[in-house]
Order: sequence, then structure tokens, then C-alpha cells
Amino acid sequence: MGDGPRYSFLTTWLLRSPREPVWDAIYDEAGWPEWWRGVEVAEELRPGDEHGVGTKSRMVWRSFLPYRVEFEVTATKIERFSLMEGQAVGDLEGVGRWRLYEQDGVTAVLYEWDVATTKPWMNRLAPLLRPVFEWNHDWVMRRGGEGIAARLGCELLALD
Repeated sequence: MGDGPRYSFLTTWLLRSPREPVWDAIYDEAGWPEWWRGVEVAEELRPGDEHGVGTKSRMVWRSFLPYRVEFEVTATKIERFSLMEGQAVGDLEGVGRWRLYEQDGVTAVLYEWDVATTKPWMNRLAPLLRPVFEWNHDWVMRRGGEGIAARLGCELLALD
């Protein structure tokens, strides 16, 4: 992981939807800019195996704040309909992990994002700006929860 300050985030979306369409929307990273405000670029650089492991993607995010973060993610573990995990390198370095659970027609999406910053200005200003970076992450994830619900035409029951 990068040598900058570390951040650990946990986001939960509760959607009134079966798990499969939720999985399909998250698994299709190239489609994220269509429904996830803040995702400027999501492009596949290299395909993985038949399950998607080894797929390498380039992501560029821009949030409410006037800066972008760019990184590449390589899928390291995929269990269809339940788990996606990837290793990020670039402006943010670390591990992202999606877990999906379904019960009674409601899908819980848990996203863990354990990263370190690598940009010198972010590292220097981290003591001052950590709350801002955390707020920024939450803003982006809220847009994702709202966006996926709109994309799937389902109710977003909770967002945390």
C-alpha cells in the first residue's frame, strides 16, 4: 500500500431489488459513468479470465471538491453475485471490496475501501484535510447509491 495516510471506509446501500441486477450494475464498471455521478472515466485496460479475475481498469473520479483522483484497479477475487475485490494503484493505493447479500427481496451492498493517498499535496495536507477527504468519499458513495437505485428503478431503503 502507498506510504501516505491511510483511510478505511465502509459504505452500505440497501436496495429493494434482487441481488443479480445490483451485481450486474456494479460488475459492469465501464457503465458507471452513465449512472454514478463523480465517475468521469471507467475503462477496461485488460480483460481478465472467464470470471473477471485479473481484469484491469482505469478509474478517474471527480467529486464535489475541485480535484480528481486517478487509479487503476486489478480484480483479485470474484465470487459471482456475492464478492468483488480489487487492488488499486495510482493516486490511491489499497484494496476495494464489494459484498452483496440478499434477503426477502432486499439487497445489502457493503463496500470497503482501505487505501492510502500517494499525491504529495494530499499527504502533506492530510492532518488538516482528513475530514474533508472523508466527507468527499461519503458524497461520492451517496451519489452511487442514488444512481444505482435510479438505474435499476428500485427504492433505496438506506444509505450509510
